[in-house]
Order: sequence, then C-alpha cells, then structure tokens
Amino acid sequence: MPDQPFAVSSHFQLSIGMHALGSFTACDGLGCTMDVEERVEGGTNGHVWQLPTRLRYTNVVLSRPLTQETVLVWAWMRAQVIEPVRLPGQLVALGPDRQPLVRWLLDGVLPVRWSGPTFDVDQSQPARETLEITHNGFLGITI
Repeated sequence: MPDQPFAVSSHFQLSIGMHALGSFTACDGLGCTMDVEERVEGGTNGHVWQLPTRLRYTNVVLSRPLTQETVLVWAWMRAQVIEPVRLPGQLVALGPDRQPLVRWLLDGVLPVRWSGPTFDVDQSQPARETLEITHNGFLGITI
C-alpha cells in the first residue's frame, strides 16, 4: 500500500463565500462535541441510557505571519458589520507540496475575533495575526 500524505507542515487556505482570505500557518479548534441526555429506564438497573441530542461545533482559530492578505480579512469583517450574512466556508489543509490534503466545508461562517500583531523591537518574532470564526457545522469533509 502506498504511503498516504499527512499534514506535517501544513498551510490552511480559508475562503468564506466569495471571499478568499488567504493562507494561514496554524489552525486550532476544528472539532465538535456530542451532547448526550441521560435516560433512566424503569426496571433496568444495570445502566443508564446515553442518548445523543445535538452536535456543538467549536470555534476555529487561524493564525499566520502578517501579510498583505490581512486586508482581505478586514474587508470581510467590515462587510459583516454592515450586513451580517452567514456564508458557507471552505478550509483546506495543504501538504508540504501545497497540494490539498483535506477540505472542510463549513456551514454559516461568521467572524468572532481578529487580533493583530504586537510590535516589539526587542523580539525577533514575525508579526502575527489571528482570526477566530464560528460556524453552524460541517457540510462535508472531503479529500
């Protein structure tokens, strides 16, 4: 069986609706949790039923060194202030060869927070920005 590509030094491309927001170097929080409801059945003392009720999706936090693509993020966020619209989004993990590894199609994406860089001449770190988004769930996950 041939080796499967895996994400070691990935980049993540993000687009929301028609807004291509560029490439990010870090992604955190891509996931969900299942809420369960406990039900006790009369006469059944050996266990409690755990019934699934809903999925809750965590916010996704993306970050990257500061680039000219910051303007794209700001334009999208500004448009959401003027007229908030939940648009579908696509997050694509790219491998070291910049080829797509996995695509997450997100439903109803909105920005939650953007943080700009901290400038400090005593630090030799690149200036970074962070974007946090929320969504209503996954429309699909493809390879």
